[in-house]
Amino acid sequence: MAKILIPYYSAYGHIFEMAKEVAKGAEQAGAEVKIVKIPEFEAARQAMSGQEPYVQAQDAQKDIPEATHDDLKWADGIIWGVPTRYGNMPAQMKQFLDTAGALWMNGELEGKATAIFTSTGSIHGGQETTAITTLVPLLHFGLIYVGLPYGENQEMLTTDGIGGSPYAASTVAGPDGSNQPDEREFTMAGRLGARVANVAGKLS
Repeated sequence: MAKILIPYYSAYGHIFEMAKEVAKGAEQAGAEVKIVKIPEFEAARQAMSGQEPYVQAQDAQKDIPEATHDDLKWADGIIWGVPTRYGNMPAQMKQFLDTAGALWMNGELEGKATAIFTSTGSIHGGQETTAITTLVPLLHFGLIYVGLPYGENQEMLTTDGIGGSPYAASTVAGPDGSNQPDEREFTMAGRLGARVANVAGKLS
């Protein structure tokens, strides 16, 4: 049984909802799954505490444990939930990775399967760049990247404004964050979880 970790950051809840679907897919593939959240910056919490959608989303995640570097060592596969910030990962995620230097130095993540799911405000707001730029540090850790192929995800062959690319499962939150993930986005997220679980099981 592969052990799959899903570390994510979610300000407004979209990535949290996707994380649950990724977990379902991995569990259906026979994996043991752990969902953990990347710690929030206190400055960000204070700055956004006047926004009701943020407050509600954080309350919904209050029982999710915070991610630790020991979680990364525990896992056979790691599927990262990374919302976009200007086409890149948010600072909260970057700090978590930046402080994992000891794991990099000792090669403790090398050879583990990894993947990404993301969320943007619009279809051109970083759906692909966030995945591609997040991939760079993951390769430095020696993780083995698992994509989302067209052959398994016909939902991507559409002109509809939904997420999904060969690089990552994804959702479009809308400019004001009011969109909820489309069922097709959930389906692709679940398939990504299963795919990583299967690859991680073979690698481990």
